[in-house]
Amino acid sequence: MEVSLIFKIAAVGILVTLLGQILKHSGREEQAFLVSLAGLILVLTWIVPYIYDLFVTIQNLFQL
Repeated sequence: MEVSLIFKIAAVGILVTLLGQILKHSGREEQAFLVSLAGLILVLTWIVPYIYDLFVTIQNLFQL
């Protein structure tokens, strides 16, 4: 896992938190939820290939 990926995830988390708080305080809770969901989907699309590689590595490790 690259360090830049961790920084990207942290930046998305900070932006989603800020936008969510701004939207919640302005009475737009539905949009705040959608922003949180979009941030989660974005981060998951970045992480899924690493999870797949982890499962393949574990499968190869325990393969006899």
